[in-house]
Amino acid sequence: MSTTYNEADPYAGSRETTEGRVYTVTGGDWDLVLGGDLHGEERLVVNMGPQHPSTHGVLRLILDLEGETVTKARVAIGYLHTGIEKNTEYRNWTQGTTFVTRMDYLSPLFNEAAYCMAVEKLLGIEVPQRARTIRVLVMEINRIASHLVGLATGGMELGALTAMTNGFREREMCLDLLEEITGLRMNHAYIRPGGLAQDLPEGAVEHIREFLEVMPKRVADYHRLLTGQPIWQRRLKDVGYLDVTGCLALGVTGPVLRSAGLPWDLRKVEPYLGYETYDFEVPTADTADAWGRYLVRMAEINESLKLIGQALDRLEPGPVMVEDKKIAWPAQLSLGPDGMGNSLDHVKHIMGQSMEALIHHFKLVTEGFRVPAGQVYVPIESPRGELGYHVVSDGSTRPWRVHVRDPSFVNLQATAAMSEGGMIADVIAAIASIDPVMGGVDR
Repeated sequence: MSTTYNEADPYAGSRETTEGRVYTVTGGDWDLVLGGDLHGEERLVVNMGPQHPSTHGVLRLILDLEGETVTKARVAIGYLHTGIEKNTEYRNWTQGTTFVTRMDYLSPLFNEAAYCMAVEKLLGIEVPQRARTIRVLVMEINRIASHLVGLATGGMELGALTAMTNGFREREMCLDLLEEITGLRMNHAYIRPGGLAQDLPEGAVEHIREFLEVMPKRVADYHRLLTGQPIWQRRLKDVGYLDVTGCLALGVTGPVLRSAGLPWDLRKVEPYLGYETYDFEVPTADTADAWGRYLVRMAEINESLKLIGQALDRLEPGPVMVEDKKIAWPAQLSLGPDGMGNSLDHVKHIMGQSMEALIHHFKLVTEGFRVPAGQVYVPIESPRGELGYHVVSDGSTRPWRVHVRDPSFVNLQATAAMSEGGMIADVIAAIASIDPVMGGVDR
């Protein structure tokens, strides 16, 4: 057994074993950072995160400081280790929904929708109209909940604790509705390939309409609390600047891009689920800073309220799952509020009347359905920007590959551009204005 070292990389070595070549890589980044030429200036290199309360989870920032001015910012990710993309390769297509919903855990229904739309595109099927409308309905409720968390956590980090308590108060209203509809407050696995896990329960429509009556006043309260507040303005205006050119160069999408003035929203430019038939605007700002991103998200909450009302108005009776029995699961199940449980009629049928139905049910649940070989890319507009699913099938009952273009991962590239040259206190506001979710970054 021999050991060799790569001359180009003194930190990487390899050795031959019976299993093949094994590589050993040791860190050198910190030595390189500290070993740089300081040009005679006093410089401090500090870690911010991954345990820092203002880094939105387990994000780590390596900051070069001269006094309180940030001269260089590097982003280090990889502390959550969820491994969701790889896990989907070892589950059937329906079970994959329970994994992808945990990526961006503040907007789980968007992950479910994009994944299922990709599977449906491979299958060449169209989901029923009622299922499409309910998907829009629950996603827009989820968009409001996600923006409220972005507002609440950003307010907490800047010292506006009332923004935090109020933001989570309104988010509870959204989660109450999603729990009533799906059975769970987060990580719902409600959107399934071919449709939905279950129809809207009795009383849900009335409760959503009550929410629509209350929420506009609450949004107005946020503007009275924050928008005219001098301290809030000074902490956000001209902070985290990134113009359209910078956004396009870095692939940044979502409210960050729209705050720079470009009305790029996939619901408008590449519509899906019938969004082209809804009446709504794409809010923009021309400030290209944290202030503009705050205003865009607040305006998007109002637009989502309009979309929810329209979705309720166009709900028509009908199925919420495709009729193809080789795909539809759990089309024949009647799910309780906990998201589990079979209808007694279906249990009676498969257990006492039809051996063929029992065999089919068993294979569909344990093995799953086959998806024709091929690959697709399906993007949708999540609360943070373009969320795209590249799904590859080899014709089996499991995905061959699921790769996600998560907007938080891409948008975090903008951290250095937003932070360098500014104060260390403004790094907090810049990160908050990106609104990253590390579950989607380190997936």
